[in-house]
Amino acid sequence: MKRLTDFIEKQSFGVCDVIGKRVGFSTSSVRLSFVYASFFTFGSPIVLYFALAFWMNVRRAMRRQRSTVWDL
Repeated sequence: MKRLTDFIEKQSFGVCDVIGKRVGFSTSSVRLSFVYASFFTFGSPIVLYFALAFWMNVRRAMRRQRSTVWDL
């Protein structure tokens, strides 16, 4: 079950994992909160999820592109 959860988390941008680590909650509770909030608000947290995923990918690309300040 752990391997399946890790695979799904890697394929789904890792947003819940990052939020869970920052806030101090488990990843599964953050993921369940997103699912419940999506049902109660008719899918609006999905927009937030994709915006966070986009921002995380942009930050990851920026970090990979420049390793030091002198690389400008």
